[in-house]
Amino acid sequence: MRQEYGHSSKVHQSIMDSRIVQIIIGIMAFIFIGVAVLIYLQFRPAPEIRYASDGDAEFTGSAVDSGARIEIEMLRAQIEALKGNVERLESELAALQSRSNTEPVPGQQTPGTLFRDGENDIKDAYAQVVLIANRRNLNKGLRIAPPSYLESVFGKPRATLSNTCQSMTNERLADKLVTEQVGPVRVRMLKPAIASLRRVFEQVQKTDPDLYERINTAGALCVRHIRGAPGRTSTHAFGLSLDLNIDGHLDQLGDGKTQLGLTILADFFKDEGWYWGAGFTREDSMHFEVSRDLVEKWIAEGLL
Repeated sequence: MRQEYGHSSKVHQSIMDSRIVQIIIGIMAFIFIGVAVLIYLQFRPAPEIRYASDGDAEFTGSAVDSGARIEIEMLRAQIEALKGNVERLESELAALQSRSNTEPVPGQQTPGTLFRDGENDIKDAYAQVVLIANRRNLNKGLRIAPPSYLESVFGKPRATLSNTCQSMTNERLADKLVTEQVGPVRVRMLKPAIASLRRVFEQVQKTDPDLYERINTAGALCVRHIRGAPGRTSTHAFGLSLDLNIDGHLDQLGDGKTQLGLTILADFFKDEGWYWGAGFTREDSMHFEVSRDLVEKWIAEGLL
């Protein structure tokens, strides 16, 4: 009897353990499904918002709010207005192109000149000292005419040179020297150099009269050797170079800086074929000299 009871008790315990395991598994499954549903709800794609007539088969696109529609219509109107302006400008351009041999359009710039449309905002800064940018390329496209080249073509400007300015004795060059007022400065130089310098200053006066009025010179012809280098002829000794400054303030040699007005003048000189000393190894931004290209041109024309 005791054996039956013991056996029955073990069977009952086994059944209870089995039911507990099933309950635990069921609870775990329920938790798992719940978690899966939460994950799905969290990451599912947002439902497409439609108008109230979502069931209408004729409408299947996303809704566009009224504010966006207003903006679209405004943009469309602006585009139409721009198209009209473009067409009008094209018409005016065609009319301008068809006009030939007539007076210039008011305010239109004449080719070869610069147009001034108001007060000069930098006229008080012409003497201001500024850094010289890109010095090594300032004279790009021009060849320098060093004293060694000039001596090989014309000979020495004078048999003996000293540290002070003397008269020129070179017969080929001496009779071509003139002293003249050229624009804002009075200089003594070779005739073709004087004529070229006059063209430079005429362009400066037309374009920037404020700058023109403030140009000064520190000298042109000076037959001497380079100071501190006896035996080496100065480029000033040939009457083909001059030193300029703004308001009489001399530029400091070799500091890589210059006056703002000289940087503007340099463009006019380069257009005429002059070499700017700001591009020398030892910067000398007051110095402007005739390029080798001009010297060869004047020789070919019989001017030198």
